[in-house]
Amino acid sequence: MELSVVIPVRNEAQNVAPLVAEIVAALAGGIDYEIVYVDDGSSDGTVAEIEKLQRGNPALRLVRHRARAGQSAAIRSGVKAARAGWIATIDGDGQNDPADIPRLWAMARNANDPRLLIAGQRTQRRDSAVKRVSSRVANKVRGRLLGDDTPDTGCGLKLFPRALYLDLPFFDHQHRFLPALVLREGGRVVSVPVNHRPRERGASNYGTLDRLWVGIVDLAGVMWLKRRAGQAITRE
Repeated sequence: MELSVVIPVRNEAQNVAPLVAEIVAALAGGIDYEIVYVDDGSSDGTVAEIEKLQRGNPALRLVRHRARAGQSAAIRSGVKAARAGWIATIDGDGQNDPADIPRLWAMARNANDPRLLIAGQRTQRRDSAVKRVSSRVANKVRGRLLGDDTPDTGCGLKLFPRALYLDLPFFDHQHRFLPALVLREGGRVVSVPVNHRPRERGASNYGTLDRLWVGIVDLAGVMWLKRRAGQAITRE
């Protein structure tokens, strides 16, 4: 198996079937793949939708959290359960475009680099003005303080080796800092423009103010991790 598509979800029942259909259309016949959904304590019909689709799609798998653990924990559960050596993550709300995955996968195969993270960049983001502005500010602050040179760390569409990811330090909200963490491990990060679409079904699980506060705390933590990594290299 070449590629595992990991999708963290919570209360996205309406988006499961359309997204699976798009992934199958994008990858079938060209890539040996699996789809790993990780349900993060949904209270709607998300699990039932996935289980229904599993009956006709052997490539579709389901990992479940009994209680909500957060997006980073869901991604980690999916990566640990994955069978392929490369991982593509994609949001479960339908805003990322699965048609971009083959292009990112071709880049990864051509690069043949086990320390490479390919990060999607939403150049034409289809979100509210508040989300766009807050994200732009957060990315600039994060990039200046962490030096990760990644214009859109919040894009859910990323592709990376499974082993590289599992070498990274894990903490809550880790998924927002993957580029900086990969660079900390001596890896390489490449940003690629990808399509972004408006949410058509369901409601967002995230607010702006709650993410702002935890983002500040996490940013301080990642800055500390970077300093510790530099000190360890100096001592060696």
